Amino acid sequence: MSDMVYKNSLLKRIRTSTTILLSMVTFFLSGCHSGALAPKGQIAADELKLIIFSAEIMLLVVIPVILMSLWFGWRYREKNNAKYKPEWTHSTILEIFWWTIPILIIVVLGTVTWKTTHSLDPYKPIHSPVKPVVVEVVSLDWKWLFIYPDYKIATINYLHLPVNTPIDFKITAASPMNSFIIPQLGGQIYAMTGMLTQLHLIANETGIYRGLATNYTGAGFSGMHFNTDVTSPEEFAKWVEKTQKTSGKLTKSDFWKKLMKKSINNPVVYFSDVEEGLFENIIRHYMMPSPHAAHHQ
Repeated sequence: MSDMVYKNSLLKRIRTSTTILLSMVTFFLSGCHSGALAPKGQIAADELKLIIFSAEIMLLVVIPVILMSLWFGWRYREKNNAKYKPEWTHSTILEIFWWTIPILIIVVLGTVTWKTTHSLDPYKPIHSPVKPVVVEVVSLDWKWLFIYPDYKIATINYLHLPVNTPIDFKITAASPMNSFIIPQLGGQIYAMTGMLTQLHLIANETGIYRGLATNYTGAGFSGMHFNTDVTSPEEFAKWVEKTQKTSGKLTKSDFWKKLMKKSINNPVVYFSDVEEGLFENIIRHYMMPSPHAAHHQ
């Protein structure tokens, strides 16, 4: 009777463990069709290849260690009577084995790191016969401002891009330091007051991709995300024309008096006209004495 109870208890534990394991696998794989694991741009695809390659290299060490751990446990179990060598201290073959493999892995990873560090440099322009679209990005509390200087329009918490077109992001902040990223297009770069950072991306497929802030900046941080709508160049041109016909205008005065106010879950806003030099004015504001500095400090 006791054996039957023990077996039933063991079966329940196995079923529970299996359920937990399957739940964990399902949880970790649930994001495989979104984010960095589902690239829609050239940079993101190259970054995913690097992640997979690095994982494969690490498995060269992890898998043998796991297998040997299982083998040692089986070989030296109580009833196996495996030969015991308490005086054993050295093996030239093993020394060569566990020194050569790590050295080779380090050489391979170092070479790959050197090459990808230069090829995936966020400041490096993407070569294309298509003229890039320049987007000036400003991190605020708690919203994103996107300025299209070539079209003199701007948006808040919404980004529209043409497919197969290099995008030249110029990024700064008028708030605590933040981090700008569109995971499915690749790259991550910090937005800092008084500084200009750059990021070059390209979308290879049309669709709507999520962009967000990844550096905690306070109470409204969780709502500081936006949709990136990637369409054909023709549809992008129509959207630009439509936005230019809206009534909203953005001047330097409006920016410092209105947009600088903190807001949580700010709705999408469109500006049909942006005062020239606004982006440079924001950067300079935190680089030198400014009439706004005393008020906002």
